Amino acid sequence: QLQLVESGGGLVQPGGSLRLSCAVSVLSFDYVAIGWFRQAPGKEREGLSCISSGGGTIYTDSVKGRFTISRDNAKKTVYLQMDSLKPEDTAVYYCAEVVSYDSLTCPITIARARFWGQGTQVTVSS
Repeated sequence: QLQLVESGGGLVQPGGSLRLSCAVSVLSFDYVAIGWFRQAPGKEREGLSCISSGGGTIYTDSVKGRFTISRDNAKKTVYLQMDSLKPEDTAVYYCAEVVSYDSLTCPITIARARFWGQGTQVTVSS
């Protein structure tokens, strides 16, 4: 069973940047795909980005070009660099293990996410 812990959230002004971290406790991190999701107040949880065990990445349209996902296998950590933040990016951000059937693809659908972190709040406001 995986344990995931997010960190790095906070309050940032529009146009600013934050880097979220997802530390994963698991023996074989190299074989794990990790996704980032978020849930804004009154809205459904949505998938943002995912990185496969082989480093393949995918982004939802709303964050493409602004957010960058990466992984450090030695540190068993996945990062989400968020630039050009907007007020509509305000949400609780979660990372989760994503069930992937190969090393290059990574779906960002909630149905394929299993173990979740506790979430970290990101607030974009002036």
